[in-house]
Amino acid sequence: MSAGVTFEAVVRRRRDAADGVVVLDLERSTGALPHWSPGAHIDVVLPGGIERQYSLCGSPTERGTWRIGVLREREGSVWLHENAHVGSALRVRGPANHFLFAPTAGRSYVFVAGGIGITPIVPMIEAAEAAGAEWTLLYVGRSRSTMAFVDELEAQYGPRVEVYAADEGRRLDLAARFKTPVTRTVVYACGPARLLEGLDAAMSGWPRGSLHVERFEAKVLGPPVWQQPFEVDLMMSGLTVTVPPERSVLDVIEEQGIVVPSSCRVGTCGTCEVAVIDGDIEHRDSVLSPEEQDANRSMMPCVSRAACPRITLEL
Repeated sequence: MSAGVTFEAVVRRRRDAADGVVVLDLERSTGALPHWSPGAHIDVVLPGGIERQYSLCGSPTERGTWRIGVLREREGSVWLHENAHVGSALRVRGPANHFLFAPTAGRSYVFVAGGIGITPIVPMIEAAEAAGAEWTLLYVGRSRSTMAFVDELEAQYGPRVEVYAADEGRRLDLAARFKTPVTRTVVYACGPARLLEGLDAAMSGWPRGSLHVERFEAKVLGPPVWQQPFEVDLMMSGLTVTVPPERSVLDVIEEQGIVVPSSCRVGTCGTCEVAVIDGDIEHRDSVLSPEEQDANRSMMPCVSRAACPRITLEL
């Protein structure tokens, strides 16, 4: 099933997983749910046109259920806390995966989670365990009461789960922990911007491709490299549009009546990804890895821009 198809799912179970975090188990009203892999997320389409992305935090082996963890912090998440009860119907779309985890023989893994960033990590741990891979979880939060799944993870995996709860005086020293690269070790991290920025800095000396992150917040970026208007050839539509400095590629394309699925519009969800046929792109998203950005095969038109006078997209 395409990640762009929206359908109805019903809340079959609801439970509190931590202070301010509710876990919802969803089943499809009719038919089977699409298969997913660790790192995937879904979009929940809420009243008023609000869309929010939530990582799937159950097990991919449970084919009939999607599980999401919802932190009560923004408008859409507050609505789910107050209105998503057992039996409630939700409009959902997905799954999509820009944070794919597939364990490789001979590699070890370090998972770093901050707060609700634990949600995509839980199925990754299950996959690593099933593959017999060596792994460690570094779980950071304000207090255990705010850290979803912490008790069950510790009970199931013991000392491989390291908990850094601020109110217990434990602090994760990223600079010290990741100062020296570890051969054939890959790090997967999800959490607040401050944690991910610190991890990125701490791992600056590691081999390229050692760090994979998923961001909930858009990167803070300066002015674009190309600060003049640029043209975008839409190959399949036969149109050419001009994008001024103050507007996004996505806005200008939509103005022509061309439908591009989109959600966050700040470069964090990957919904609007389009193929690049020609031209240099300044990638300003928080989704594509550095390697994917260097390959220049796709872009997120909600935030990314041309780094030259003209580009061609498969639209």
